[in-house]
Amino acid sequence: MSIINISHAEITTFILVGMPGLEYAHIWISIPMCSMYLIALLGNCTILFIIKTEPSLHEPMYYFLSILTLSDMGLSFSSLPTMLRIFLFKASEISANACFAQQFFIHGFTALESSVLLIMSFDRFLAIHNPLRYSSLLTTLRVAQIGIVCFFKSFLLVLPFPFTLRMLKYCEKRQLSHSYCLHQDVMKLACSDNQIDVIYGFFGALCLMVDFMLIAVSYILILKTVLGIASQKEQLKALNACVSHICAVIIFYLPIINLAIVHRFVQHVSPLFNVLMANVLLLVPPLMNPIVYCVKTRQIRVKVVAKLCQKQIY
Repeated sequence: MSIINISHAEITTFILVGMPGLEYAHIWISIPMCSMYLIALLGNCTILFIIKTEPSLHEPMYYFLSILTLSDMGLSFSSLPTMLRIFLFKASEISANACFAQQFFIHGFTALESSVLLIMSFDRFLAIHNPLRYSSLLTTLRVAQIGIVCFFKSFLLVLPFPFTLRMLKYCEKRQLSHSYCLHQDVMKLACSDNQIDVIYGFFGALCLMVDFMLIAVSYILILKTVLGIASQKEQLKALNACVSHICAVIIFYLPIINLAIVHRFVQHVSPLFNVLMANVLLLVPPLMNPIVYCVKTRQIRVKVVAKLCQKQIY
């Protein structure tokens, strides 16, 4: 009886993984990882500061960019604590409650970023299709309302995750597949029926794919509108206004789609590859989005250069 009871003792902590097979180099891996976090934090704070201090950037497009920046920072701070503990201090254990909380924030900010990218695609369509009514349709109040709706919709979507995971029993397995907690990763460790988590997890993933499909539809409409413009110069100008957003969409969705394809169709994939792809999913968008918007958006680039030059003069 004692053996049975011990083997079915409920687990209260999980074990996260660093880089499988590269544990000896964790301290060196932490250097570029910390650098990426710092650059991402600096870049996103710069974007927020420029938008806040420059009245010429107080427009719907840049308000939505601010929300995107905040979601990027939320993603970074959600995964930062456990990843630093693993790579700097070799502390891989995490309590069940902390794990459930982390996956809630990671999935919440991921859903928020997806929603904001969708809204930004509609914003670009409206600006190109009906530029004369653009300012009257997207007022500051309406942008704030859209932002609040996106926030609550995203976090209400993932709100059941920690509660459904907490209802499950975890008996023997407690090693996760990544350096942070994800819903689909935790539920696989359960020794009780996790059908509800599987169904709702699929529903959450489906919502992200619906966002992606609607973004694709909006760009089909944008392309149709642009082709209807007589002047080639105006066509290029209209398309150039979408380049930054297209890059942000690719940076965000490409790792998600790749990871989903690997999990679904590729057998016997290296654990190291899975960890790398999962880390790219959370590290790259917060790092690259500020760079893309600074390089490809002239208004932001000019203001950033002006601020830097002003500091050098002083």
